[in-house]
Amino acid sequence: MLPADLTRVRDTCNVWVVRTGETAVCVDFGSGAVLERLDELGVTRITDVLVTHHHRDGVQGLRRAVEHGARVWVPPVEQDLFAGVDVEWARRRPETDYELRQVRFSLLEPVEIAGVAAEYRWRDYGGLEAYALPTPGHTVGSVTYLASLDGRRVAFSGDLLYAAGKVWSLAATQWTYTGVEGQASTVLSCGVLARHEPELLLPAHGEPILEPAGALAETQRQVQRVLELRREAPEPWDLERWLDDPWLELSPHLLRNRTSEAASFALLSDDGSALLFDWGYDLWTGWPLGGARWQCRPLLESIAALRRNHGVKRVETVVTTHYHDDHVAGINLLREVEGTQVWSPANVAPILERPDELDLPCLWYDPVAVDRVLALGETVEWHEYRLTPHAQPGHTLYAAAIEVEVDGRRVVVIGDQQGGGGGSGRDILNYQYRNRFRVDDYVASAELYLRLRPDLLLGGHWPPREVTAGYLEQLAADGRLLAELHRELLPLEEVDFGAEGFGARIAPYRSSVAVGDELELTVHLRNPFDRVETAAVALALPDGWACEPERRELPVPPLGEATVGFRVTPAGPPRRVPVAADLTVGETPFGQQAEALVTVR
Repeated sequence: MLPADLTRVRDTCNVWVVRTGETAVCVDFGSGAVLERLDELGVTRITDVLVTHHHRDGVQGLRRAVEHGARVWVPPVEQDLFAGVDVEWARRRPETDYELRQVRFSLLEPVEIAGVAAEYRWRDYGGLEAYALPTPGHTVGSVTYLASLDGRRVAFSGDLLYAAGKVWSLAATQWTYTGVEGQASTVLSCGVLARHEPELLLPAHGEPILEPAGALAETQRQVQRVLELRREAPEPWDLERWLDDPWLELSPHLLRNRTSEAASFALLSDDGSALLFDWGYDLWTGWPLGGARWQCRPLLESIAALRRNHGVKRVETVVTTHYHDDHVAGINLLREVEGTQVWSPANVAPILERPDELDLPCLWYDPVAVDRVLALGETVEWHEYRLTPHAQPGHTLYAAAIEVEVDGRRVVVIGDQQGGGGGSGRDILNYQYRNRFRVDDYVASAELYLRLRPDLLLGGHWPPREVTAGYLEQLAADGRLLAELHRELLPLEEVDFGAEGFGARIAPYRSSVAVGDELELTVHLRNPFDRVETAAVALALPDGWACEPERRELPVPPLGEATVGFRVTPAGPPRRVPVAADLTVGETPFGQQAEALVTVR
């Protein structure tokens, strides 16, 4: 029944052992009991362990694997639940705990990993060629490994399903309080796996499944029945349509991904190339945004539908409107798998490439390399199209509106600037103070739209907006009113720190330094008065730290800005600590106006 070089070791889970000559590769590891059976298995050692997900019953013996000399490969979004699980345990709190994802079923102590599985790609792991397919459901980060054994396509599916119409745990699929995101993801992942036409399914619990197509379909059907009992929406999710046809045609050469959070758009060239505007969370089933890496799952499943349904040969370019994770989380994966180049406006690119530099919300975990920086206000060509990025402050200071003419219409992609009105209703102005909102930002963006006169605005979280003259006039009026209200409510005539109310910031906001090494910190400050004043800055540091100089003073023009630098030498013990910048302008002390986080190692 099983391929000749494949053996199951029954442990705290099914440990699947694939012999590769005198050595072997394991999929999952249980308690590590497999190491006591090497002679029986006819192998000298285990070279690699492929992990399907982070739950303890499948990985509690990984320390034994590392001591044995095996390389451990884990799902990318769950890597912190292996190498950094001690940090996850340290920050967990039992009070008012609404976290239902079974992260408490993680390892008790960190374990060394060799790296992460190469999702959507084939890779050699100790002589086993395997393809890592994301299949969230049982956990956010779950992976299925596909391999060819004895000429049969085999899928090591973890706990995606237990048997036909059965799953190992329904509790594991409840990711949020009263939510059904994990169940919806299970339905989708069964459909995704079925498209790869495995001939044998090997679950982490349960028996080998000899008829995968029927088992996957029956599991989809049963889980769908459960989730529909919990959903509050009046209409059922058409999850099959999500897989078959995720792209909504706005015009022949312009598509909107109906499954993504936030919305991504595809611009199609007649030569088969595609350009994407943003790429965040594909096949998003409603899990909350934010949180640890293991809670955030980029996918690429809708890319296959571009090829299948829309004649796309290559996803050549992705253009970013801004830096928020729901717009960029999947870009690195897109580059790795598809070879997609990243184009980013000049005010967005630095945030993508150096996310630790500034204190901003909604940052992605890793830097995103930018292949081409787009100058604001300058037109660039992409095949038969001409794209122009424009500065668009409001939702965030580091955002751009992208202008392009498609199928005879002037389209502007605006990210999350505003939306939600529907029809001819008034849109909300989606400003967030931590995104560096300024009083007149929505006046500026309204003026931009009046100048461009678009036919269609494409936002990240609301339906496309057909633009009328009345709508543009309403945006302009709302922008002016918003600015007036801020000027009425804030004491800007006496102390002008802008809408945010802060007089200083430290860069980099997050940094890492060894005990005894030197760290450079820069304080960016503002004079809030309409007269020249002397600004004085000193850093508030932990006891035992050295700072050169101890204090900086300099004149700053009326309502002007300046920067001052400090060289800091941390003392132990290793830990993460906040440091602050204490600001005085003229005779007015403003206290510790800024902080930064320094990890001492």
